Amino acid sequence: MYAIELTPEHPVAQLADFAVEAEANGFDAVFASHHYNNRDQFMALASMAERTDDVLLGPGIANPYETHPVTLASRVATLSEMSDGRALFGVGPGDKSTIRNLGFDHENALRRVLETFKVAQRLWDGERVDHDGTFRADDAGLNYDAGEIPVYVGAQGPHMTRMAAKHADGALYNGAHPKDLAWAREQVDDMADDRVAEGKFDLAAYASVSVAEDADEARTAARPPVAFVTAGSPPPVLDRHGIDRDAASDIGDAISAGEFERAFDLVTAPMLEAFCIAGTPEDVAERVEQLREYADSVVFASPLGPDVAEAIGLLGAATDRFPAE
Repeated sequence: MYAIELTPEHPVAQLADFAVEAEANGFDAVFASHHYNNRDQFMALASMAERTDDVLLGPGIANPYETHPVTLASRVATLSEMSDGRALFGVGPGDKSTIRNLGFDHENALRRVLETFKVAQRLWDGERVDHDGTFRADDAGLNYDAGEIPVYVGAQGPHMTRMAAKHADGALYNGAHPKDLAWAREQVDDMADDRVAEGKFDLAAYASVSVAEDADEARTAARPPVAFVTAGSPPPVLDRHGIDRDAASDIGDAISAGEFERAFDLVTAPMLEAFCIAGTPEDVAERVEQLREYADSVVFASPLGPDVAEAIGLLGAATDRFPAE
């Protein structure tokens, strides 16, 4: 699978245009990211569903803190109905730097994510659910049919990655560097004998990418998403790339304070190399080839490039040389 992530920093109508462009360029799926300060991801996905025919659609990711998990399951099921069964459920703990603005933290993140999609699957199967764990549900149920919806867990650390490999259909692994995907593949392979979910597991490299014919322009456009990825990366990931933990913390503090330009200015060249594919179409194609040694799928995440519509076309052409699995 080759997919793109669209960020609702753009108007919903424009996001739908981008989704149409992605479908025309042969992408298999479109994910919509979520931060409270952007437009609503599910409204954006609904608009995309009305404008496209075949491409898969889903949140990438939705977090189960600010929205009750049962409500989240219903929203995904509604998207599945609107899109004639094309929905994917991308679920994860969310970006720490923004959800803490709303009074949430990542307490019991693994359990919260696991319980969220396990309950969702029961609801989609038509069950009424009682649940008392990291959240509560009493005799909850959906009043309409949902059917099966693939679940992708947003992961980066070892515990979430291994949990996804055991219980989910796939992982949206937050990584753009072959070193990270090689590590993630080891975690997935180690869980092969413990897998309880049916079907083949899909390890997707959820890679921030910025592509343009001018490499310098691409790297400049990459600074904002790299700031968010750096701020949200667990210490072992930072250590893997030799990135100072305090520097990453400073970026997270700036984001939480709404000082975005300051956060972006704190991004260093090693951060760009570790957490983004930034450059020309040839640069992207070379990195994709390296990622596919370990990843089953590749999701090109924001910013895509200084010109999103142009970047979608460039990325479509760059991936034509590699068969999707």
